[in-house]
Amino acid sequence: MNRLKKLFSNKNAEILNIYFTAGHPKLDDTVKIIDTLTQNGVDLIELGVPYSDPMADGETIQNSSSIALKNGMTLQLLFDQVKAARKISEVPLILMGYYNQMIQYGFDRFLADCQESGVDGLIIPDLPMSIYERDYKDFFDQYDLKMSFLITPETNNERILMADKLSSGFIYVVSKSSITGSAKAIDQSQKDYFRRIEDLNLTVPRLIGFGIHDRETYLTACDNSNGAIIGSAFIRAIDQAEVLESSIKEFVSEIR
Repeated sequence: MNRLKKLFSNKNAEILNIYFTAGHPKLDDTVKIIDTLTQNGVDLIELGVPYSDPMADGETIQNSSSIALKNGMTLQLLFDQVKAARKISEVPLILMGYYNQMIQYGFDRFLADCQESGVDGLIIPDLPMSIYERDYKDFFDQYDLKMSFLITPETNNERILMADKLSSGFIYVVSKSSITGSAKAIDQSQKDYFRRIEDLNLTVPRLIGFGIHDRETYLTACDNSNGAIIGSAFIRAIDQAEVLESSIKEFVSEIR
C-alpha cells in the first residue's frame, strides 16, 4: 500500500507534516534530516524541490532554495537521496515542486523515478486541476503516486469540491492569502474559513499550512483539520542549528 494512503488509513488527527528544502542547509543533509525527523515521530515529510522562481514562498523558503541550488542540488540527486532515505525510513515522502521542472525532466520519466526512488505523492501548485485530470491523472494512478491540491480563502466551493474529487493524497489548506513564513497567530477570519471547509463534508483528509510555526498554531490547525504542515519555521530552526540532529529533536518536541 502507498505509505501516504496507509498513514491516513491508520491516523486521522494531529498529523505533523514537516517541510524542508532538499539540499539545504548542506547538499548531503537531506537523508540526515529525514532520518532525524523519522526518529522523532514526524508523520509525513514534504521535500521541497529547489526552484529558481517559486510561487507563494516567502523569504525563508526562497533563500533555502537558492542555497540548495548553489550547493548543486538536482532532481536526479534528489531521487538518489530519496533512495538512500528509504533504507532507513518508511515515513511517507512527498515532493513539492513546479510543473516546469517536471516538464523539463520529462513527465513520464519524472513519475517513474518518483515511484522507483520511493516517493509517495506530489504537490504541484502551478498544475491546474483540469489539466491534471485530462492529461496526467491516469499516469499518477499507474505509478501509485498520490496528488494533493491546494485551496485558499479565495477558492470558491465549486473548486474546493473539485480539489476533493481529484486529490488522492490530501487537500493542502492554505491558511491565508499570503506567502509562506508568517509568525502570527491564527485569527477568527481564518477559523471561519476553516469552518466553511468543514461544512462542505469533504471526503479527503485536510492539512493546514502557511503560518503554522509553533505549538499553538499547530494545535489550532489540528482542531480544524487532520493536521498541519510546518515549513518556514523548521527551516529557520535548522538554519541556526549548531548540531542539526539536536535542533530537529528540540523543534519537534516543542511542537508536539
